[in-house]
Amino acid sequence: MKTIASYDVKYVQILDPDGNVNGPLPAFANDQDELMRLYRMMVLTRQFDTKAINLQRTGKLGTYASCLGHEAAHVGIGSAMEAEDVFAPMYREYGAQLWRGVKMSEVLQYWGGDERGNDFSGPRHDFPWCVPIATQCLHAAGAAMAFKLRREPRCAVAVIGDGGTSEGAFYEAMNLAGAQKLPVVFVVVNNKWAISVPIELQTAARTLAQKAFAAGIPGIQVDGNDVFAVREALGQALSRARRGEGASLVEAVTYRLSDHTTADDASRYRPPEEVEQAWKLEPLKRYRKFLENEGLLDESAEKAISEQCTREIESEVAVYLDTPMPTVDSMFDYMYETPPHSLVEQREYAKRYDRGESGGH
Repeated sequence: MKTIASYDVKYVQILDPDGNVNGPLPAFANDQDELMRLYRMMVLTRQFDTKAINLQRTGKLGTYASCLGHEAAHVGIGSAMEAEDVFAPMYREYGAQLWRGVKMSEVLQYWGGDERGNDFSGPRHDFPWCVPIATQCLHAAGAAMAFKLRREPRCAVAVIGDGGTSEGAFYEAMNLAGAQKLPVVFVVVNNKWAISVPIELQTAARTLAQKAFAAGIPGIQVDGNDVFAVREALGQALSRARRGEGASLVEAVTYRLSDHTTADDASRYRPPEEVEQAWKLEPLKRYRKFLENEGLLDESAEKAISEQCTREIESEVAVYLDTPMPTVDSMFDYMYETPPHSLVEQREYAKRYDRGESGGH
């Protein structure tokens, strides 16, 4: 018997949990303004997340999916992409989206039950939030196919969770991307829990990165709490795609420090000692330590960043709260150019019971 194929899964970590540098820093680390921009966006994302949960708890927002603990993974993704690339998010990648230009008021609008929040004023070509698990991978593969046919130097990036990698759509998208050498990067944000199902019950695979090999594309695992590692791995995968060498998969290992959504109570199924350990590895603390060691951040600078982020968030919350609610019949406006008779009837029925409430959210 002989071995006809074998594969290795590489692991990348540049900053350890104490903020120490483990290896050569990527080229973008020479730009101090860029280093501070990464930190500011991670702080903004965390503060926004806290504010959104508070809004939900006070009845001003619907169910909300927190991104607590994912800041490095998401900001790393967004900062590695070019503006003309296409992003196909799941439903909690706010750090990547804010970097790309999506407004916080639009995020709040969506979770406030107003689908107009999906109409991003930032990257108009990005896909809306995708709640059906894994379907965004197919959307990204389709966009990448279009880029290839049009000979456009653009890439698509899809983000999926660890649980989503058990879905058929995930494998179908990777298979197409591998067979057609499409310019797409699949990012698996492995936060260890698919709602209440731990990763150990999701798969017998030692890593999620190795799932790429069956599709004929490279897979790599990175420390998802290390913004350097995520951005560098994404950057290399995107460069490879732009050179016409095809798709890649990046598994970013992190931890969901929050409940799955505000409708969930993770304390019912997750051991507290596991969460306590995860807080020791969280991304902001280690990156803050790195910046302090480099002499780029001190208490005064951090306070200024925090206060600036707070003001920005409060301004966006005010925009959200002042946005008039859509009319009840607006749900019929966008599916068909000429709606069928049955929907016309339903629309008239809905208008009959529209309470005509005015004012914001």
